[in-house]
Amino acid sequence: MLNESQAPHIVGATAYGAGGAKIGKVGQLFLDDATGRPEFVTVNTGLFGTKESFVPVSDAELDGSNLRLPYEKDLIKGAPQVDLEGGGHLPEGEEERLYAHYGLGSGYLAGDPAPPAGTGYADPGLTGTGTTGTAPVGHDTSGPSTDDAMTRSEERLNVGKTSQEAGRVRLRKYVTTETETHTVPVTKERAVVESEPVTGDNLDDALDGPAISEEEHEVVLNEERPVVGKTTEPVERVRLGKETSVEEETVSEEVRKEHIEVEGDVDDRRGRP
Repeated sequence: MLNESQAPHIVGATAYGAGGAKIGKVGQLFLDDATGRPEFVTVNTGLFGTKESFVPVSDAELDGSNLRLPYEKDLIKGAPQVDLEGGGHLPEGEEERLYAHYGLGSGYLAGDPAPPAGTGYADPGLTGTGTTGTAPVGHDTSGPSTDDAMTRSEERLNVGKTSQEAGRVRLRKYVTTETETHTVPVTKERAVVESEPVTGDNLDDALDGPAISEEEHEVVLNEERPVVGKTTEPVERVRLGKETSVEEETVSEEVRKEHIEVEGDVDDRRGRP
């Protein structure tokens, strides 16, 4: 059973039916004029919470921000529509219709005095005084009270850039051995035996010395040989630098958008000048 001190916490709570079925947000609270005890609430049902169903709360329980009702979801959604009196009062005849729909014999507990003038709508800012409230206000299915308009939201995709290490490059020097071949002209001396006849021009040289004798002449022969030497010389300098190039990449991500549609015969003026 709900009491007067829980009244400020009921509006905006999430209503659950029998078996834990989620129904919607509590939109309005009606208090008993005699006892100040919560008697009825309206729960947002239908598409986008555009319909409000009246539910008695004599057997309801408030669990934090959740209001647990002992009725099936379909029974609540099928509750009869009622007309409020001026000042937001729920007429006694309408109460009886609702009690009959939910299978309840009366709108008050045994031993309680009968309500003299029906059930009054409670301002959510009051703590169950039974005073008459103002006209009902709208409620989003996901949040607190709003006006009679509905806000449509969209997710926007924000694309940025971040810098991260893509790899490393090292400049390393190593040694290889190659064979180089060069052709070098070299000069070699060779012994050549030449014979010439004795004539008047060389007769004196021919008669010089003993007539018969042994004689030996030695000739030194020379030749050139290739000589290989190596020297180390710098040939180039290699430097490791960086350059920046610009490429285009395409990214894709899913974004959610809310859409609003209207049920019923209405004049939709959205987008008109």
